[in-house]
Amino acid sequence: MAGPLTALRERFTPDSEQAPRDTRPPGRRRGAKRHGKPKRTGIRRFFTWRKLIAYVAFLCALLIGAFTVLYYSIDVPRANAQAKAQSNVYKYSDGTILARTGEINREMVTLDRIPTGVQHAFVAAENKSFYKDRGVDPMGILRGLVNTVAGKGTQGGSTITQQYVKNYYLSQEQTASRKIKELVISLKVDQRNSKEDILAGYLNTSYFGRVAYGIQAAARAYYDKDVDDLTVEQGAYLAALVQAPSQYDWAIASPKAKRLVTRRWNYVLDNMVDMHWLDPAQRKHMRFPVPVAPKPAPGLDGQAGYLVDAARNELIASGVSEQELAAGGWTITLNVDPAKQRALEKTMRQGLDGTAKGKARAHGSTEKKQTRADAAATQGGAVSLDPKNGRILALYGGRDYTRHYLSNATRGDYQVGAAFQPVTDAAAMDAKVRNGPDAGGLPEVKRTARALGMDTDGGFGTRQSVELGLMGSSPLKMAGVYASFAHQGKRIAPGIVKSARRGDETAGLPKAVGNQAIAPAAAELVARNLIMDGSKDAVRTVRRPSAGQGGVSDDKRAAWYVGYTPDLVTAVALFGEDAEKRKQIPLRNPSAQRVADMWSDYTEQALHNVPPAWFDSGSEGGAIPNPAQIGPTGR
Repeated sequence: MAGPLTALRERFTPDSEQAPRDTRPPGRRRGAKRHGKPKRTGIRRFFTWRKLIAYVAFLCALLIGAFTVLYYSIDVPRANAQAKAQSNVYKYSDGTILARTGEINREMVTLDRIPTGVQHAFVAAENKSFYKDRGVDPMGILRGLVNTVAGKGTQGGSTITQQYVKNYYLSQEQTASRKIKELVISLKVDQRNSKEDILAGYLNTSYFGRVAYGIQAAARAYYDKDVDDLTVEQGAYLAALVQAPSQYDWAIASPKAKRLVTRRWNYVLDNMVDMHWLDPAQRKHMRFPVPVAPKPAPGLDGQAGYLVDAARNELIASGVSEQELAAGGWTITLNVDPAKQRALEKTMRQGLDGTAKGKARAHGSTEKKQTRADAAATQGGAVSLDPKNGRILALYGGRDYTRHYLSNATRGDYQVGAAFQPVTDAAAMDAKVRNGPDAGGLPEVKRTARALGMDTDGGFGTRQSVELGLMGSSPLKMAGVYASFAHQGKRIAPGIVKSARRGDETAGLPKAVGNQAIAPAAAELVARNLIMDGSKDAVRTVRRPSAGQGGVSDDKRAAWYVGYTPDLVTAVALFGEDAEKRKQIPLRNPSAQRVADMWSDYTEQALHNVPPAWFDSGSEGGAIPNPAQIGPTGR
């Protein structure tokens, strides 16, 4: 019955009140059971596309917030001690290395000393976007992470700025916290510093192997030259080397490592071409620059320690503090000439050991060969300098600095004997020139000795003690005194340091030629007397004009000869010393002839390629006559 009633109701119900007919398929009608995708349940309900985007946005905001907090909480720290530590480098006058002091083999250099091509080689090797990036390279970081995950090592993710920050401010540990600090500090350093400063810092702090820290030490270690003289090819090798110093050092590299470093060297140069820093035609003709064999770091044995000590003492006396020297970073070039230094060392060694055949023996000397005991009980010291400017060209302090710490070249505790006589003569002559023929005495000698640079605190008791040379002095001081006689009476202060610099800082050095110590006329008279003595049998083997005087001290503990030519003044002394007790004893063979022979032998070697020259008095008369001149150079 329900059916007819329902039909009847619909028939008489107005259209406006009738419900629309459901024309959808049965499976889609209201109330019908659905058979489509099931409703999301569990964890799946959290990962719709909209929700995933929201999660990523939230995570990014969280990371940005955390990084902002870190950015403002992490400050640029002070440089670590290792990055700032440097050695002091001592060089001969020709630039060759004499010695290096300090634990770290590093010598800071300014960027203007590094050739532009070498700078570009490092940028091409490590960070082509260096001049454009902000201190970090996001793509580089991503590339580094991929390489790490793929097992290809940890290289490739750090910019030059990051490497500089790691070397200069941080440690070398591989931790997440250190890496985060590196990123933050790199951004700040890039904002505060110029690219030039960052590159210079990177090049000065990188490790290159062979115990070489910084580009200057690397240039010395691998190519035996200063960084200023590196070629592009050599710079490219050093740039390739930084990636793996112990593996890529050509001297110890395996065949495989040599292929790898050669490949990387080519990679560096090709990158330079791509960056328009290198002409393709020039690149085509470049050949791999094989480094020199490694050399042990020069120490302080032999004469090196004596030379270094003399230089240090001179710098301290000129105003450089011991603390400044201890901090390192100084490049100290000496006036010492390597050839003359070798000649002096050879002469002194032979003279001390009794192996030198003194040329004076050929004309009557019967001096016997020293015994081993004699050699062991004899110390020697010598200083050779240019009389025109006071530059110390050679110095001998003893057999070995590591065995005899006290320098015989600078010690002043032995009597000078007859070598002091010219000072006495100079005092008398100078007094007469200044004060008339009646001037005398002892106070003038003391004043003159002081004016010539000698220490006058002791040894001046009576006129006799002065004339006998009982006061002590050193070969260094005596060489300066005789140089003053050769320089028209102006005081000559011997100087061993040619230059000393640390970065942009340069040490001030005293003038070698000082005030007038004695009157020029007095100096000329003393020089005439010394020329006569210097031309006697003791030094007749020097075939050029020479002047000098020597002898044995009154206590027989020292034998001296101080002589000069127009080109060279040299003081040689032998001292008797108990090696164990380190006290003065009489010489076993106190011969003035022996010391004169040593002076002659050295002078001939040192000046073998220098034409003989005549003494110049500096007066209108010109050259000082030398009536005793011998040999083919006589007039």
